[in-house]
Amino acid sequence: MASAFARIAFTPKVRAAQTRMGSRDGYRQLETGEDEVAALGPMEIEFIAERDSLYQATVGESGWPYVQHRGGPPGFLKVLDERTIGYADFSGNRQYLSVGNLAGDDRVSLFLMDYAQQRRLKLWGRARLVDESLEPELIARLESPGYRARVERGVVIHVEAFDWNCPKHITPRYTKAQVDELLRSARPQTQPTPAAAPIGSGALALTVTGIRQMTPRIRAYELRPADWGSLPQAAAGAHLNIPVQLADGRLATRQYSLASHPSRRDIYEIAVLREDDGRGGSEAIHANWAIGTRLNVAPPLNQFSLHDDARPAVLIAGGIGITPIKAMAQALQARGTPFMLHYTARRPEEMAYRDRLAIEFPQQLRLYFSRVAGLARMDVDALVRSAAEDAVFYVCGPATLIGAVASSARQLGIAPERVQFESFS
Repeated sequence: MASAFARIAFTPKVRAAQTRMGSRDGYRQLETGEDEVAALGPMEIEFIAERDSLYQATVGESGWPYVQHRGGPPGFLKVLDERTIGYADFSGNRQYLSVGNLAGDDRVSLFLMDYAQQRRLKLWGRARLVDESLEPELIARLESPGYRARVERGVVIHVEAFDWNCPKHITPRYTKAQVDELLRSARPQTQPTPAAAPIGSGALALTVTGIRQMTPRIRAYELRPADWGSLPQAAAGAHLNIPVQLADGRLATRQYSLASHPSRRDIYEIAVLREDDGRGGSEAIHANWAIGTRLNVAPPLNQFSLHDDARPAVLIAGGIGITPIKAMAQALQARGTPFMLHYTARRPEEMAYRDRLAIEFPQQLRLYFSRVAGLARMDVDALVRSAAEDAVFYVCGPATLIGAVASSARQLGIAPERVQFESFS
């Protein structure tokens, strides 16, 4: 199904720019099939309900755009149903630029920002102004009880499309309430609190020096050597045995593939998918790891290494299985080995590294979605059949994906040693 976002945003001149800059192939598949009907899901509804401001763009009769900031208490922007949002328009400087613009063109574009978590949601829609004297019940739904500001009108927006943007270049900023909480936790206690002891007993001392929220359930963690020196070389496909303090106090070990560029010696990066019904390791990491968390780990191991000759590679990733596959793609590109990268997930917003991969590998990347009607789904059999005769396959993801690739390879008589895999259960 053609993305509603792409249908609105990818104009002929935008598509020409994508072609010129090399990102066109990565986005082309968002435009195929029947038009998508945009509907807000639980993730979007929760995000909208937490916002205390928005940026709204309209276009005036002169053709010039105008961006307006609107704010209120958290939750002032209401979700009325899966395709409709609205807010109470509080009295401001009384220039009425947006009000006038909407009288001539009802199209709007909204940016909703979460600076602290470096997230942003873009929405396109058609707005109408609501008069309290004509629709008092609707105005009542849009009001924020306890917020002392005069409501001049309501603004109701029919959502035509939305898209989650990548976190690049979003400077973290915090509300006063967030800063107050940080200050309270940082004030000296009556008895000094000793620094938390490192987790684990391995020979390699690492410190968490960066955390990025890549999707609603996936966080990337940057790990640096405690002495800020050089790390042991880790080839593509390597992993770390990570010590994790579980909720019941037990120390467990979880394996996480390195997603950082294999040439880097200053950091390792791992990406952790929070599994709410898992064994507790990912939940503990998401809940407890912070900047400054110290780990003692064993050096990286590699049981999923790349071939070292010139044969082409077919990289296949499912969900969080993209982590070692990303590093493999970077290694193959650096040495000039031909490859294709096939990446499948349920929905676009669940794809870690999606935007970065589209920029780095515009010719090699192919994206597939299993839970978005009309968008391309991965056809494993066709994918394997279309590969070069001497290609080596690398698969990382759920057991069902690995099984499908292995089955297709057997039917085609592909030697087992040409199909390498790593399972993420």
